[in-house]
Amino acid sequence: MKKCKSRMDESILVCVYYGPNGDRLIQRGSKIANMLDCPLYILTVDPSPFDELDAEKSESIERWRQLAEELEAEEFILKDNEKRPFAKVIADVAREKQISQIIIGQTAQSRWEQIAKGSIINTLLRDIPFVDLHIVSVARALRDDPDGLYEKGVRAYLEKEGDLYRLSFEHTKESVYEGIFFKEIGTDFNTGIFKFMKNNQTLQVTVTDDYVKEGL
Repeated sequence: MKKCKSRMDESILVCVYYGPNGDRLIQRGSKIANMLDCPLYILTVDPSPFDELDAEKSESIERWRQLAEELEAEEFILKDNEKRPFAKVIADVAREKQISQIIIGQTAQSRWEQIAKGSIINTLLRDIPFVDLHIVSVARALRDDPDGLYEKGVRAYLEKEGDLYRLSFEHTKESVYEGIFFKEIGTDFNTGIFKFMKNNQTLQVTVTDDYVKEGL
């Protein structure tokens, strides 16, 4: 049974698409809705009919339905067989549900069809200027980790130490690279993946017991 929300002047809409970040966005939206004590809506859009979706997409939708129920969301909304641009669908739902804040993942722009180079943001700002947009970065989610072998990424640094680089979680004058460290689950040591920028390229190296032993 849903709780009676007292802040009906505020309402949250989380827009999710297939991939590893949908659950995180829903959890983020739930936290904000709980802080504001307001209704939470969850929306996903697909140009294909629901009965034509593959098993992976169907499983994602059912998982989001269950999560919405567990988090006592006001409604999980599936817009399938939708031929309109997704930004237009989001705007219509926002008007219908009197949404005040929308949460969308940063990488959704590269996944959703008909959306390119931030156009979804521009469209939403133009069509529903009364709504606050939250663009959630998912940089701390390791994309190439379908089996969930790594913890959520944390900010870290590499310091030069002889011929090696040592992992550090504090920025000092010895810090050479700044990036995100993904610790391998189940280890007591700092073993995992370090992702960082170098010469305008995103690189990743293996960290073993605090040290990077490969050349950079």
